[in-house]
Amino acid sequence: MKKAQKAANVALTESSFEIVVREWFMKHAPNWADTHSSKVIRRLEVDVFPWIGRRPIGEITAPELLGVLRRVEDRGAIDTAHRVHQNCGQVFRYAIATGRAQRDPSADLRGAVPPPNRKHYPTLTEPKAIGDCFAQLMGIAAPIPRATPFG
Repeated sequence: MKKAQKAANVALTESSFEIVVREWFMKHAPNWADTHSSKVIRRLEVDVFPWIGRRPIGEITAPELLGVLRRVEDRGAIDTAHRVHQNCGQVFRYAIATGRAQRDPSADLRGAVPPPNRKHYPTLTEPKAIGDCFAQLMGIAAPIPRATPFG
């Protein structure tokens, strides 16, 4: 009986969310830019592992994952909450493929995090305005005079 309990504990430890994340990360990181991979793992280390990292991945529920996303959202990092949600979904799908989870609870949370506040800026469409903008970017006080075909 003790051997069975010990084997079960080892299986749970090897299937913790953090262990599965790190395995998933090692498989995918070589195909990513260094800046991207460092952001992905750091985001998970800071925003997810302290809350559900030690939990068996197959036992994590949608409400638990929502709690993690709410913590990120509550500090005003809406875009990061969306990225955490996306990364967790990728990890859960990997866990399903490797037989350590039966389902992806992140799929139940679509729309649970509000969309980020995006500010759209108008585009310049007038040739003179575009020239003035480039002149300002180049540090020139006034637009460069252009020769016209008529004079």
